[in-house]
Amino acid sequence: MSETHRAPPHCKNHTDDNPGDNPGDNSFVTSAQATLHCLSGCVVGEALGLMIAISLGFGVWATIFLATGLAYVSGFSLGLLPVMRKQNKSFFEALKLIWFGEAISIGVMEIAMNGADFYAGGMQSGSLFSATFWIALLVAIPAGFLAAWPVNWWLLSRNYKKCH
Repeated sequence: MSETHRAPPHCKNHTDDNPGDNPGDNSFVTSAQATLHCLSGCVVGEALGLMIAISLGFGVWATIFLATGLAYVSGFSLGLLPVMRKQNKSFFEALKLIWFGEAISIGVMEIAMNGADFYAGGMQSGSLFSATFWIALLVAIPAGFLAAWPVNWWLLSRNYKKCH
């Protein structure tokens, strides 16, 4: 495998011994795991933002800003805590390590999720008890994953994103 298609050395399971034999060497699996990790943080903030905005009757743009802002907060929190804990880094040291990759990954994910939610009608559903709200959220989650996965693969393959 070429160097750009191998898992970065800081990812768990990576070794330089027999790189093709290492299950951690599959960059598509590694990037999928990184994307799922990012998605779990983003979904918490996204869903909370949508629920608050729909409950308070916010317009579409206010809903997008709130959901995206909370997705960044929860996504970065989920990225920072493992780095701080496992690598014994301070908040700012951990932020310095992950900010670039996380910001891009979350941004792409949020564009896809908000777009899917908007077009599926979730932001205009008017109620958390509407099936449209929940269906739109269920459409938005895989849309965010599918949009961010190739971006995370690229970021990881170029060492712009850290595994954590």
